[in-house]
Amino acid sequence: MDTSLRRYAAAPGMLVLLIALTACATTPAPPTQALQGAESAIATAEQARVSDYASAELTVAREKLAAARVAVRNEEMVRAERLAIESRVHAELAHARAEEGKAKAINDDMQHSIDTLQQEMNRAAGGRQ
Repeated sequence: MDTSLRRYAAAPGMLVLLIALTACATTPAPPTQALQGAESAIATAEQARVSDYASAELTVAREKLAAARVAVRNEEMVRAERLAIESRVHAELAHARAEEGKAKAINDDMQHSIDTLQQEMNRAAGGRQ
């Protein structure tokens, strides 16, 4: 009787050990949310015509997304998630640089218009004297 009690007493410990080993052996789920975030950021950047201003960053974002997909196929989920996050960050950087480039172009155009108006004002003021 003493032996059977010991066997049953050890059963919960063995069960916990078995569950822990099973948890370590399973592959984590694919980083679906991170991949979708990267895809969305790249699509947003492409719609904003980022290639005119920040094509290098957009290229890096696409490459990292492709590498993340390969990592998912290889069941390297932690690496896949990291690459997907990096892809999203590069796409967002590309978008920000494109917005900066567009704003600078508008600012330059406005400055040119101001300079032209000032020249016209000076010419008109010179003709009155």
